Amino acid sequence: MNATAQLAAALAALILLAVFPVEAFLIDRPWVQKFLGIEPHGIRNVHLWSFCIGARNALAGVGTLIGLGMVRYGDEATGTTVVVVSCLYMLLASLFMGVADLLGYWRPRGGSVRGTIGAAVLPAVALIAIAV
Repeated sequence: MNATAQLAAALAALILLAVFPVEAFLIDRPWVQKFLGIEPHGIRNVHLWSFCIGARNALAGVGTLIGLGMVRYGDEATGTTVVVVSCLYMLLASLFMGVADLLGYWRPRGGSVRGTIGAAVLPAVALIAIAV
């Protein structure tokens, strides 16, 4: 796995790990709602889902870092597979965020564009770099 793929995957993983406590524990804070582009109405009703999404993202971040460790210090083929699966999860999850917006589940509509693009770029770069 080349350096570009490793760097993009590592950055994507670290971002997911950094955002985890924000999604999981701080969702009721106004600055978090502004950062995530969500309305404050009904936050108590979605805290369960934001916690679960944050935890899943953290697991994807940890999995990516474990895969990168395997690439560097263990079985490169197995580590690459772990990184590919983790990056595919990140990419597909970000695309589903965009689909949810298209279906009108994001309020305000169009509010997910920045997050969808931001979440998709690094895993896409990693996957492309792995493929070439």
